[in-house]
Amino acid sequence: MTGGLEWPTRDLLAGRASTTPDATALVDADGDRSWTYRAFDRRVDAVAARLETVVSGPDDRLGVLMGTRVAFAEVYFAAMRLGVTIVPLNVRETAAELASKADRTAVDAVVCEAATEELALEVTDAPIRSVDAPDRDGVDPLEPIDGASVTPVALERDDTHLLMFTSGTSGEPKAVRLTVGNLVASATASAFRLGVLPADRWLCCLPMYHMGGLAPIVRSTLYGTTAVIQREFDPRDTARVVDEYDITGVSLVPTICKRLLEAGWEPPESLRFVLLGGAPASRELLERCRERGVPAHPTYGMTETASQIATATPAETAAHEGTVGKPLSGTDVTVVDEDGTVLGPGEQGELVVSGPTVTPGYLDAAETAAAFDDHGLHTGDVGYRDADGRLWVLNRRSDRIVTGGENVDPGEVVAALRSHPAVEDAAVVGLSDPEWGERVAALVVPEAGAAASLEPASLLAHCDERLAGFKRPKTVGVADSLPRTASGTVDREAVRERLLTDGTDLSG
Repeated sequence: MTGGLEWPTRDLLAGRASTTPDATALVDADGDRSWTYRAFDRRVDAVAARLETVVSGPDDRLGVLMGTRVAFAEVYFAAMRLGVTIVPLNVRETAAELASKADRTAVDAVVCEAATEELALEVTDAPIRSVDAPDRDGVDPLEPIDGASVTPVALERDDTHLLMFTSGTSGEPKAVRLTVGNLVASATASAFRLGVLPADRWLCCLPMYHMGGLAPIVRSTLYGTTAVIQREFDPRDTARVVDEYDITGVSLVPTICKRLLEAGWEPPESLRFVLLGGAPASRELLERCRERGVPAHPTYGMTETASQIATATPAETAAHEGTVGKPLSGTDVTVVDEDGTVLGPGEQGELVVSGPTVTPGYLDAAETAAAFDDHGLHTGDVGYRDADGRLWVLNRRSDRIVTGGENVDPGEVVAALRSHPAVEDAAVVGLSDPEWGERVAALVVPEAGAAASLEPASLLAHCDERLAGFKRPKTVGVADSLPRTASGTVDREAVRERLLTDGTDLSG
């Protein structure tokens, strides 16, 4: 699935600019500026001409240490035009974390901005260029060469285009190789599920150093539609942008969507889809979306698949609680047990995914060998599918708790807790136990106004009706919200620390 492209091909922007040069490519919602594909293409040429003084060709790697902004998109497409491999770096990480990633990927240069200059200097000895006016020695400006023309490098489907790091929720973050073909296949499959209209405007307010923030820019360019860029999410300001710019689609993580609703946001008629990813969307959140008329599409995806694996429609979430929908076109998902035996509908096991969106592997060959078999990429996620192919994702396989010799999948316990009328959300982890090895522990978030009525005894009675005794939480804590990583997934170590400090022992 390649969206009709013939390989080798020019970079995606060059191809789009030659097809629909006068269509609007980008809108800067913070500066209220816009660019046609012709104008944006010329701007990328100007940036690429300056960029190739420090990187050029497929053997070079460019670190990008920037937040969400139009300049990120310019650098991204300039690097694609040069055939350079791009390494997005998380601006929220520490210098030590970033230095490790820059070293592992052997970046040849780093592009930063004013806010990340100092961090960039701590991270690498490679040349550093800033899209803003530099304030520090050792950082030079990335001044576009106006009027320059750069011949796009011919791109092959299997060329490594991105090195993106996983969230690291189950160990050290892995460097994922993503090809141009992966991104095109992902964009095509997403279009089949969500649809594409000529007047579409996809709002990007998530970090571009994550796939959730970068994918809308790539996809809009491939489709020939408009991407609207907002540097940072703010409930009231983002609601204003959605209304004023006639946004038709937006990618959000559940916590951001919840904040929008809490701010009183009412979706405009233009909005066709809200793609919810990065973490599971709770039953309560989806119910609120339905009540408010928000077209929420919960999605299951990962960096290794260039974003979506499966996506549910609003109708599916209403009729089949907890589902993330069917796999996207071209994507196959197999459920296997610990021996690799394929399981049938309703049987829980590890999800294994294959198809054109799936990475050819990690930067580390040993990690690649451990993750792939004849069925495809082992996701490390536990779930099941129904007879019609809809998927449910329960938890990470590595999160499994072993208590007294019995295996407990946290996702099953979370589902039981979430079905309590006073519980909005929950996270379940294992804590060390001198008698049982591990004990099941839960951090729960009460429904609005229900904190006072959320008694431990009520939770235990609720679980007794739904879970075997060894699966029942032995330690429970209550929090206003679950701690999460930058990408929106539950920060399980922070959950453990909270439960060890403030959890109530209910094992007596």
